[in-house]
Amino acid sequence: MAKVKLLAFSVSLDGFGAGSDQDLNHPLGFRGEEAFKWMFETKRFAEMTGQTGGSEGVDNRFAEKSFDNIGSWIMGRNMFGPIRGDWPDNEWKGWWGEDPPFHTPVFVLTHYPRKSFEMKGGTVFHFVTDGIQSALEQAKEAASGKDIRIGGGVSTFRQFLQAGCLDEIHLALSPVFLGSGEHLFAGIDMSAFGFNQFQKTEGEHATHFVITKG
Repeated sequence: MAKVKLLAFSVSLDGFGAGSDQDLNHPLGFRGEEAFKWMFETKRFAEMTGQTGGSEGVDNRFAEKSFDNIGSWIMGRNMFGPIRGDWPDNEWKGWWGEDPPFHTPVFVLTHYPRKSFEMKGGTVFHFVTDGIQSALEQAKEAASGKDIRIGGGVSTFRQFLQAGCLDEIHLALSPVFLGSGEHLFAGIDMSAFGFNQFQKTEGEHATHFVITKG
């Protein structure tokens, strides 16, 4: 049965899933990339960015696994890019170049309409203006029985969590204090959503927690 998963989501020791002041030069917010070091040094990330090398240890296995059996993605507009407000034009097509790593339909949450477009490798970006439930229905249909992966940012994760839509969460806890940014769990009682089963694995640059419902 298809599941809705949040996978390979980096979080700092003080609970921030992104730094503050995201912009074109700081896609993950100020110092936010420090929480993603575990991912950036993997072979999987090197392949995604057209490079060679990278580690092949535990962190890489989690990076690889986060793409297994994924039939579609949902992400917030902040993950798609730094542009705010109405789309000035159709020039911005994401952070990932001509061949994004998704290779599935991707549904971007936004308040501003934009036409769908296709990239190399089978990634098709769709823009959803009527909320997370509509995005989830479209993503499930597009996934054709495979899993749906929820991408960033923090706001997107919190919306799907609070709506009771998530089946599995994989957090990569990075050994860094960011001090400010977007806090993952502020004001949220995770146990109230039934997430009480934990699998812990030590990686090279992060501690991985796979969290499911009991």
